Amino acid sequence: MATTFKPNEKMAANAKRGLKLREKFNRGGSDVGVRRANQLAGQGVLDEFDVKSMHSYFARHAVDKDGTTHEWNSYTDPSAGYVAWLLWVGDAGKAWADRHSSKHGT
Repeated sequence: MATTFKPNEKMAANAKRGLKLREKFNRGGSDVGVRRANQLAGQGVLDEFDVKSMHSYFARHAVDKDGTTHEWNSYTDPSAGYVAWLLWVGDAGKAWADRHSSKHGT
């Protein structure tokens, strides 16, 4: 039987915030990120592959925090990287994915 995971409310709120910022500013994230955000915003069940995918995303995109176009952690002029980071549920999602991926060897 496969292990499943459920995103928490903070993760869902971050995904919703990312979707709103993407719509408002028309930047940040890919179609994959938008699909993931919708899954997380609805607190849908995740499998080990989803957790591994999240963990990999954060490992690859931590450098986005160093961007100089627009602002990280801004709701008035967010960088595309920040919007994408929120689509994957932000720092709360990174900590969650790191914790769960290390427990299950993903």
